[in-house]
Amino acid sequence: MQIRRNRKRWGKVWLLVALLIIAGVVLCGCYGSQPKGWSGATAADGRLFVGSLDGRLVGVNTSDGSPLWLDKEAGTLGTSGSNVAIYGSPAVEGELVYLAGYNGKVYAFVSESGALRWIYPREGNLNPIAASVVVSQGKVYFGCSDGSIYALDAATGDKLWSFETGSKVWSTPTADGDTLYIGSFDKKLYALNTGDGSKRWEFEAGGAIVSPPLVYENAVYFGSFDRYFYAVDAASGSLRWRSEVMGGKWFWAKPVIYNDAIYASNLDGKVYILDAASGREVAGAVDLGNPASSAPVLVGDKVVLATEEGDVYALDTAGYQKGLPIIDVREESGDIPKSTSRRIYAPLSADNGVVYIKAQTASEGVLYAVDVARQETLWSRSLVISEGD
Repeated sequence: MQIRRNRKRWGKVWLLVALLIIAGVVLCGCYGSQPKGWSGATAADGRLFVGSLDGRLVGVNTSDGSPLWLDKEAGTLGTSGSNVAIYGSPAVEGELVYLAGYNGKVYAFVSESGALRWIYPREGNLNPIAASVVVSQGKVYFGCSDGSIYALDAATGDKLWSFETGSKVWSTPTADGDTLYIGSFDKKLYALNTGDGSKRWEFEAGGAIVSPPLVYENAVYFGSFDRYFYAVDAASGSLRWRSEVMGGKWFWAKPVIYNDAIYASNLDGKVYILDAASGREVAGAVDLGNPASSAPVLVGDKVVLATEEGDVYALDTAGYQKGLPIIDVREESGDIPKSTSRRIYAPLSADNGVVYIKAQTASEGVLYAVDVARQETLWSRSLVISEGD
C-alpha cells in the first residue's frame, strides 16, 4: 500500500515537471531558448501601447500608427543592451501605463512621454513574470513565477500585500468589484479579497490553470491544462459545470462571451463554443487549422481569432462560420516586408470596430490595425521605431 502511494505521489511530481518543461518551451517560443515575449496591444483614448521584442514599451496613435515618442530611452525596461522579454500586455489607468517584465519587475510609465514613474521592486528582482498586470481601484495586481500574487499601490508602486499559492502563477488576474480571481500551476483557481489579499475561496481543477478567468453573470469561466473548461460560482467557488467536451490540447487564452455562448480557443487549433449556463456545446468546434494561443476579441457580433501561423478570422456568431481570413500577416502589408516566419502569439485587442494585432518574427514585432467590418488593413508598422518615424 505504501509503495502504491509513493508511486502515485511520484507520478504527480513527474507530471508537474513535464508540464513546467513544456510550458517553458512554449514561453521561449520557436526562436530558440532565449525568451522573446509576446506582449499584446492595449488601446486607450486614441493611443495604443504594446511591449516590443527589444524590451520597450512602445506607444503609437491609433489613427495612423505614428509613434507617441521617439526617445530611444523612453519606455525601456532593461539597461542599455539588455533586452527584457515582455509576455504581458500593458494596463492603462489615468496618465500611467503599467507593464511587467520577464526579469521580475513591474514598471509604471507616463503615457505622454514614456518616462519611468516607478519600478517594483526597487532593488533586486522577483522571479519571472509571464502574464499581464491588471489595474483596478488604485491597485496593480499580478501573479509571479515565485507562486505569489501581488498587489501594489498604483500611484507609488509600494507593495500592499501578497498571497502565496502552491506553485507558479502565469495567469493574468481578473478583478471584479472587491474580488480578484486568478489561477495557478497548483491546479487551483483563487478568489482573493482585493483589500488585504485574504482568501475568499479556492477551487481545484484537474490541471494547471494559465487561462485568465472570465467573470460573467456571477460565474467565473476558465480553461485548464486537463483540457476541460470550467464554470464556478463567483461567490462561493462551487462547481457549476465542467465541459463535457475535452480539448485536444490546453486551454491557454482568455475566452470571450456573446449571447450567453462562450468562445474558448485551444492549442489544438479549434474554438469550442459552449453554453454559459450548462457547459454543453452550442455548436461543433470551429477548426482554425493551426494552434490558437492568442486571446480572441469581440467586435460587434464577430469573434475575431488568430492562429499562431498568422491567419486572423472574424467568426460569425450567427452561423458559427469562420470564412476566409480577414488578414494573413505572412503576406506583405503596408511598408512591412514579407516574412514567412511572422507569427501571432499575443492576445488581440479591439477598439471602435478596429482590431489590433501584434505579429512577430525572431527579432521584430509588427503591429496591424484592421477594420473588421470592411476587412481592411488600415495601417501596419514595425515596433522598431527610429528617429525617422
